[in-house]
Amino acid sequence: NKLLQHMPVKRLEAEAIRDHMLACSGEIDTSMYGPSVSAYVKDLPNSRAKPASGPLDGAGRRSIYIEMRRNFLPTFLRAFDMPNATESIGRRQVTNVPAQSLALMNDPFVHEQAKAWAQRVLYSELNLEQRIHEIHQTAFSRPASASEIEWAKRFLDVLADEYGSSLDDLAVWTDLCHTIYNRKEFIYVF
Repeated sequence: NKLLQHMPVKRLEAEAIRDHMLACSGEIDTSMYGPSVSAYVKDLPNSRAKPASGPLDGAGRRSIYIEMRRNFLPTFLRAFDMPNATESIGRRQVTNVPAQSLALMNDPFVHEQAKAWAQRVLYSELNLEQRIHEIHQTAFSRPASASEIEWAKRFLDVLADEYGSSLDDLAVWTDLCHTIYNRKEFIYVF
């Protein structure tokens, strides 16, 4: 690694992962400044001090504009090692734990963004291969390889058969976008 033969793999920070999902789905609000947005805390245990929950997608605002309360931190961001607000730390932890994969699989925010991304891609005027290229270009900043195109076509065919629908079904494309969110290349810099 010292001679630039290759670089160590680096995982994106929690806020960057969330912002990247919003950018892929086209739901990101890049406007600067303004008031913060209440964090989504409906999934946290109830208590007298629990604040009112904000929208699941944080109104599309970047993570830096999400209001943080020490005892009510967003679950999705905590899964990816967002620092604990009750103590000072010199450096963020970077872990690779099962809770992160589970968050990418099950978190309602991820599902909502996958659906928004699928709608954006599906309702564009692109053909099947162009849609697959668009998804890869948006997620990974590179076009899809030939093997990735073939894999995506097979994936879409199997899902369309499973759902008893066509290749233009929103649920089929939502599942493809959700799968792309779950690829390691989405959250790691190689």
